[in-house]
Amino acid sequence: MSITTERSGDGSELTIRIEGRFDFSSHQAFRHAYEGEGQGISQYVIDMRDTTYLDSSALGMLLLLRDYAGGEKADVRIVNCNGDVRRILTVSNFEQLFQIDD
Repeated sequence: MSITTERSGDGSELTIRIEGRFDFSSHQAFRHAYEGEGQGISQYVIDMRDTTYLDSSALGMLLLLRDYAGGEKADVRIVNCNGDVRRILTVSNFEQLFQIDD
């Protein structure tokens, strides 16, 4: 499991890339990825191109990020999901809470 971050040129967008399994063992690294970047971020992009698995704790971590980013007003996108990850997000009704792009 690896989590990396990248800020846009103007600093307003933070991309968090998750490689491998996204589960409870990722909790600290994922939280640090968005809390450790400081202020001024208005958009969050979760890139799951290399995510092979996610469990219920990962879903909870995404909800915590959404709350951190502003709740209902949050601009959080989940992108590049493989079929299995997309199915889990769909079954969990995350499409109602996040913009999900394949």
